[in-house]
Amino acid sequence: MLQKLQIKNYALLEEVTILFDASLTVITGETGAGKSIMLGALGLVLGERADMAVLRDKQKKCVVEADFLLKNYDLQAFFTEHELDYNDQTILRREITPDGKSRAFVNDTPVTLNILKQLAHYLIDVHSQHETLLLNQAAFRYNIVDAFAGCLAEQKQYRFFYTQLKEKEKELQELLTFEQQAKKETDYFQFQFNELEQAVLKEGILHQLEQEYDALNNAELIKQSLTQAYSSLDEEGGILSQFSSLKNNLNSLTRYGKTYEELAARLQSAQIELKDITAEIENANERIVFDAKKLETITAQLDTLNRLLKKHGVKEETALLAIKTEIEKKLSQFSSVEEEVQKRQQELKTLSDQIWKKAHLLFEKRKKAIPLIQKSIQDMLADLSMPNARIEIRCMTAENLNLYGCNELQFLFSANKGLPLSELHKVASGGELSRLMLCLKAHIAEKTALPTIIFDEIDTGVSGDVAHKIGTILLRMGKAMQVVAITHLPQLASKGKQHIFVYKQELNDQTQSSVKILSAAERIVEIAKMLSTGTPTESALLNAKELLNTKN
Repeated sequence: MLQKLQIKNYALLEEVTILFDASLTVITGETGAGKSIMLGALGLVLGERADMAVLRDKQKKCVVEADFLLKNYDLQAFFTEHELDYNDQTILRREITPDGKSRAFVNDTPVTLNILKQLAHYLIDVHSQHETLLLNQAAFRYNIVDAFAGCLAEQKQYRFFYTQLKEKEKELQELLTFEQQAKKETDYFQFQFNELEQAVLKEGILHQLEQEYDALNNAELIKQSLTQAYSSLDEEGGILSQFSSLKNNLNSLTRYGKTYEELAARLQSAQIELKDITAEIENANERIVFDAKKLETITAQLDTLNRLLKKHGVKEETALLAIKTEIEKKLSQFSSVEEEVQKRQQELKTLSDQIWKKAHLLFEKRKKAIPLIQKSIQDMLADLSMPNARIEIRCMTAENLNLYGCNELQFLFSANKGLPLSELHKVASGGELSRLMLCLKAHIAEKTALPTIIFDEIDTGVSGDVAHKIGTILLRMGKAMQVVAITHLPQLASKGKQHIFVYKQELNDQTQSSVKILSAAERIVEIAKMLSTGTPTESALLNAKELLNTKN
């Protein structure tokens, strides 16, 4: 529900604050006084495009704020989806700066114009005389029929399951595409995996093989060096025999002091270590055997590893191990995808069967309700001076499920006697469509919670008696929802619970529009002016009082 509208620096409006009633509010004023300007300002917070031309003072920004009470609209999910803080009291704000920039806010959080427009869709429905697009929207047609049939909750539940069905169909299609791709790629990935598996990969293997390769490839040089080292150490006159003579010399000096004892002991340790080294050199020399077959094997392993590194564009065997693990994971997925496809197909069939049952139930309820809807709307149109108007709602079976069930709805209309039923926009004038839309929305309002509806001169081109009946319908709608009607006719204006008067005045050599909520006495005068020309006559004042006292 729209509670308050604040407008600053917009066209002829310098600064205006309007508090709205929860039921039926009427807005009157002379042509050009600023009623359309108010709608234009409201359009900014509904997400319409901005124009710098609306700035009254080109040096200041234009600000429009609309305060809404959201308690009955069940919009928490919308706020969560768009990462907005929900509050029952929510403010939509739009700012237009002098440099032409536009900014939109929801509860002081900046939002895109698209999000603002989506939210506004749930809050306000601006109905103009020439509105026809809504009748062509499937959601509107189904809501009319389902409101009458008492199955709006079932429609909502059906759409929830239908959305799930579409998501699962999409997932299955993606899985089938993956399965098809898997069948093409399995051999390729299996070949790659086998290559890596046969390479006997492990961390450090490349360095180990390179060392073994170097050792085998230089076996003769290594053996020659070891032989020479052994000879230098152990042959007659070699290092070990010289160590023995040196040790004997030092031992002969040990009786002359502790220093010589320590030197002799250290030399003894060095001799032991040197003998140990000599023995290990001998053993290593004996183990050196040139193995051409082993060298061939290691060379092949190194060639394989280096080829795999180059093929996969990596530098270390650890990266090859990671690639092998990833390929193994893909092969595992490939092997299980067929089983997963069968599982998903069964789940989809079960869900589809459930949804078809729900769709058929909706179809039957709609067919049963349609005759009642047609009669009720035709009766109301007859009250609005369209006695020969006929409306036919066709509920046709659809081959496939859609967002609203297993049927399609078509609205056909004939405004005058003798004319065939046809599509609405082809057979109805603006005034006729306007009255038809009023009847349709009035019926929905009785069955379900609707956003605030603003009727912009819905009474254009109708007589006083019809205006009175339109006003009665709006007043009845106002008992269930918030309705705002902009009108030039006193019969409709008298029905409002709240009366807002828009007028122009000259201030400081500038034209300015202003807004005033009329008191009971002021309403009598204003409606009397609408009934007469010039100064209201006594009879016009009496007539105005009578109109105000006959609200129902």
